[in-house]
Amino acid sequence: MEKKKILFITQEITPYLPETEMSHIGRFLPQGIQERNKEVRVFMPRFGIINERRNQLHEVIRLSGMNLIIDDTDHSLIIKVASIQQARMQVYFIDNEEYFKRKGTLKDKKGEYFEDNDERMIFFGRGAIETVKKLRWAPDIIHCHGWMSALVPLYIKKSYKDDPLFANAKVIYSLYNDDFSNVFNQEAHKKILFDGVKDIDIKNLYPANFENISKLAIDNSDGVILGNNQVSPTLIAYAQEKAPHFLKYKTEDEYIDSYSTFYDKILT
Repeated sequence: MEKKKILFITQEITPYLPETEMSHIGRFLPQGIQERNKEVRVFMPRFGIINERRNQLHEVIRLSGMNLIIDDTDHSLIIKVASIQQARMQVYFIDNEEYFKRKGTLKDKKGEYFEDNDERMIFFGRGAIETVKKLRWAPDIIHCHGWMSALVPLYIKKSYKDDPLFANAKVIYSLYNDDFSNVFNQEAHKKILFDGVKDIDIKNLYPANFENISKLAIDNSDGVILGNNQVSPTLIAYAQEKAPHFLKYKTEDEYIDSYSTFYDKILT
């Protein structure tokens, strides 16, 4: 029997970023799922604070070189990879000089959110999907973690729904307490529009804040998981109402087995 393929698109992974509940899950969930006889691929942004030499990142030339158009401007997609030896697992990094070279993840040194976080979110999501296309790897499950991956469900269900690689893929979105206080400007809506994505698909993204971006991800997902126990009650209620499948928060001792079972349930 062919192994099921699980694609992880994750905002944070330790040891590349400081440990949080999300980055811990980003590191150990793929390993645990791989050990449960599933095939995995893992993607995250190549934030500028990641030490490439220490973590032995190197560019994958055959996957790099594509341009993504965002807001009528070409942006070069660079793919890097590193190995987590003890897990026998590779991590692919979505990189771009303009978006990810800066020495910060979401905020500048003054603690202000980067004004182009909306574009960085779009670039990360579309970049991960396009790289999977280049790999010619058809995932059964696409599991997204963190709001920077929140547009992936929309693009999979609208822009790539007729692509043979993604036509049968199920999308899961994990909710965390990674709330951000700013609101993307109204130009974000125009930038998000892409092949197959229409104005009506993002009509509820007013204002373009954390809650509404999370709801957009939920609306386009086949399942929702509570990644930690401090998620907004409003989003929990929304997910329980809208998501075809819903999984409550699981502790560190139980989440890998619970997620694996959840994947199987969604695929049946």
